[in-house]
Amino acid sequence: MSRPVEGETHTFERTFTTDDVERFAELSRDRQPIHTEPDDDGRLMVHGLLTATLPTKIGGDLEVLARSMDLEFRRPVYTGQRISCTWTFESVDEREDRYVIGVDVVCENDDGEPVLTGTVEGLIWKEE
Repeated sequence: MSRPVEGETHTFERTFTTDDVERFAELSRDRQPIHTEPDDDGRLMVHGLLTATLPTKIGGDLEVLARSMDLEFRRPVYTGQRISCTWTFESVDEREDRYVIGVDVVCENDDGEPVLTGTVEGLIWKEE
């Protein structure tokens, strides 16, 4: 992992499928009807924590060990909607063996409406 830089951004996009939601419902055991029964348009509402896998995917790619995540679920996400997540390093404090980071996260639908916003605090270990 290269040194993180304040203001640096990373983006990941994903469209959740019915299979994704059904598998997450099985794994999480959150089988509320809104997640298991299609609406009038044949869509399922994506679990909030499944939507939160977008920033965690970016964090995983960057080898971030999160200490805290503060997330706000702003709008529902439905199967078939493309969601784009932007991760921005807001603070980077270099230490002897790690970088202590603060991150801003915004996930938006195709209309540019935020569906999830939040912050992440954590660290990235320096390579030996």
